[in-house]
Amino acid sequence: MIQMHFLGAAGTVTGSRYLLANDKLRVLVDCGLFQGYKNLRLRNWEEPPFDPRTIDAVLLTHAHLDHSGQLPLLVKRGFRGKIRCSEATYELCKLLLADSAHLQEEEAEYANRHRLSKHQPALPLYDGRDVARALQQFEPVPENRALQVIPGLGAQWIPNGHILGSCAIVCEVDGIRLLFSGDLGRPQDIIMKAPQEIAGEIDYLVVESTYGNRTHAPADPAQQLQEIISATSQRGGSLLLPAFAVGRAQTVLYLIWQLMRQGKIPPLPVYLDSPMATSATHIYRRFAPQMQIDDDDCEAMIAMTRFVDTPDESRRINAERGSKIVISASGMATGGRVLHHLKNMAPDARNAIVFCGFQAGGTRGASLVGGAATVRIHGQDVPIRAPVFNLDTLSAHADGGEIVDWLRQFKSAPQKTFITHGEPDAADAMRLQIERGLQWSCTVPQYRDSFELGKGGCHPLRPHLPD
Repeated sequence: MIQMHFLGAAGTVTGSRYLLANDKLRVLVDCGLFQGYKNLRLRNWEEPPFDPRTIDAVLLTHAHLDHSGQLPLLVKRGFRGKIRCSEATYELCKLLLADSAHLQEEEAEYANRHRLSKHQPALPLYDGRDVARALQQFEPVPENRALQVIPGLGAQWIPNGHILGSCAIVCEVDGIRLLFSGDLGRPQDIIMKAPQEIAGEIDYLVVESTYGNRTHAPADPAQQLQEIISATSQRGGSLLLPAFAVGRAQTVLYLIWQLMRQGKIPPLPVYLDSPMATSATHIYRRFAPQMQIDDDDCEAMIAMTRFVDTPDESRRINAERGSKIVISASGMATGGRVLHHLKNMAPDARNAIVFCGFQAGGTRGASLVGGAATVRIHGQDVPIRAPVFNLDTLSAHADGGEIVDWLRQFKSAPQKTFITHGEPDAADAMRLQIERGLQWSCTVPQYRDSFELGKGGCHPLRPHLPD
């Protein structure tokens, strides 16, 4: 028997964190930051419902901060085990975690300088030193190879097409096989290969549901982007694309390069204003064989791009006349250089703001996509006169139907399917699709719910967590 505790990504799309425990081991699958609404972000500051010193290992599905972003905090609180993930995920975590610490340190410094915090002094959740210590505990693993992570726990990382290095993880404990889907990619992604099939029977499944209540539009994202760029440049405006530095920025660059190469859009200057996205782009180039675009595509895309390094260079972009395309992080406009571009570009109706995927509730991106007339940035209410678009077709998450299609390749039904990583309506819609389409038994766990899993079935635990 093994216990599974849902300590994040339950009732929300953020803070992915699951604890597997029995009398011999305690392992976390993912350890992500809570993002979005303030009540969720406050969870990052709570003492965890377990002693970090007792955790034997962390198994990481991919590098995005909602899956990896609490790792430095876990180490800061006493975790000394290994963090296992694919090699590409490790390389991307070097960027994402360092950037996360840097942004937190900047925000704390800004709050202290302008006396914007009730805490004196305001402190970051963790800093660069915590990140450096955490990175020392990473130990990359080969993909598609079963191995013993610690005594009593076998695991296998299986590419799932979400971003570079992203994997589903099969765990085996006491003869019980558990599958964590991670964030599942799409079967026909622009740059990533389709999620691989899962071999063998699975006893328990934890599956994401970010888009469980939606069907991605069949529209061609290249065509959509072409129309927006052409219309904006014709009226003398510029485009701002808030994009996740890892994954989405590279997809957008590839599409823009294809459109320019084919002569479908004018040869506008294309700026990538995110040091992390710049570094990530070169990592994507290094791991190009794992994707479905070739070396020539990567080289041409990089040659087209004007990489922006320093803050001074970033400020000069806004001073330049003429139409241009600016890609900047973060993808939900929660922080980073994109905020300065928003302040400059959003009040001008000639420009366009183009989001490139899911916007979590409580973020500036969600407000803008929802039609907000103003958005608050650095203590100011910025008017939004530029048209705002959201290209859902660029999502790196499978929709509900695509998830069900991926599940159909299972040899048999799991004893129980746990549906996580979705807002309540999305998770429940995913439950209905799986129950009705596959006739599988499903549960939508809530935050801190716990279950005991065995070969003969599972049942909820009370109290939720072990001492």
